[in-house]
Amino acid sequence: MFVSHLQCTLCGKTYAPDSLKYVCPDHGDPSTGSGQDSGILDVVYDYAAIHRATSPEKISASRENSIWRYWDLLPLRNRDVVPTLQVGWTPLYRANFLGAQLGLNHLFVKDDGRNPTASYKDRPSAVTVAKARELGERVITTASSGNAGAALAGMAASAHLAAVIFVPESAPQAKITQLLIYGARVLLVRGTYDQASDLCLAASKEFGWYCRNTSYNPYTTEGKKTGALEICEQLTSPLHLSPNRRGDGGEVWTAPDRIFVSVGDGNIIGGIWKGLRDLYALGWIDKMPRLMGIQAEGSAACYDAWRAGTDEITPIDAHTIADSIDVGYPRDGRRAVRAVRATNGEFITVSDEEILDAMRELARGEAVFAEPAASAAYAGLLKAVRAQKIDRDETIVALITGNGLKDVKSAMRAADEAMVIEPTLDAVKGIFDF
Repeated sequence: MFVSHLQCTLCGKTYAPDSLKYVCPDHGDPSTGSGQDSGILDVVYDYAAIHRATSPEKISASRENSIWRYWDLLPLRNRDVVPTLQVGWTPLYRANFLGAQLGLNHLFVKDDGRNPTASYKDRPSAVTVAKARELGERVITTASSGNAGAALAGMAASAHLAAVIFVPESAPQAKITQLLIYGARVLLVRGTYDQASDLCLAASKEFGWYCRNTSYNPYTTEGKKTGALEICEQLTSPLHLSPNRRGDGGEVWTAPDRIFVSVGDGNIIGGIWKGLRDLYALGWIDKMPRLMGIQAEGSAACYDAWRAGTDEITPIDAHTIADSIDVGYPRDGRRAVRAVRATNGEFITVSDEEILDAMRELARGEAVFAEPAASAAYAGLLKAVRAQKIDRDETIVALITGNGLKDVKSAMRAADEAMVIEPTLDAVKGIFDF
């Protein structure tokens, strides 16, 4: 493990590796830190030591097709604690058809709905379950609107670790069923995601459970950053774009110009930013992509802060069809706003109808079936193209964070209705104009 120290994202104070489980003690109760004012910790690495241990060439030669190919950039000591499910190394598709429609020469779609439990949240859950096992924890818990809980339940099952999941009662039934089939103890909270998150934090303190909650456990970001590592490595493959060379003859991976990311709690875009910063500090990419944060119009607390020129998040009464980003009080909102601002990116809001339209376009254009929260990223790209904000030769990646089967009810709203016919050839002929 090449961790140098932990660092508070608010005050900058540093701590020895593994000296804290959760947040900076100078910013709220370290056992129950919550909300944007908790001192979320960044894991800081010894980049010189990583350079001595590995390189882009060595990683690209790896036959480990999962997030663990980046072992030297992750905060774990023992490979024996890793869950058995294969997480990450999801496909990066060159979207030629949709790119041609939009006038973009280099459009890519990263489909993380192909993960074991069908969402991006498998990445942080795999890392936090591994960390829990490394620490000797027996029960792990999280609050979730569905995907994070399903991911944790799946990873915990593969590691034979007990899991307790707090979920709003309004979560889609498909996601709740996923939690239950993996054997997690599922507690449906009569309230919002934010209330479920607060209750989970309180319960973890009361019962001594290991808490995976976003913006509370520092290792969720480390799992989420792996998407950025994959994007830059995969763009460098012979199928996509050519690698650059450093002055010393070494390989430099190819960073895109922009990455479009749906934003709810803010932890995914914050994790992508962390991964890009690690790569840039190592000299493995030669530029920082612009991060484009996409929020639903009815759940736009991060957008509001960004537009106001601050990173102070004001809670809102959130409502959107995209349940995974339906967050009134983004727990990692500050870091999300900072990620966009630091990379000269932008926040964009999209309507629920634009989200449903994007579901159809992705499915029919590139056969990628996205849930509403995931298709929001593509909806934001469509809006940016219409506003002429993107040059046709930019390399663009739309990050699709969850599969459409997570929310079949919304998919039915986006799709056409099937025709009911009599079992005769004449009935078929009556439909088509031959």
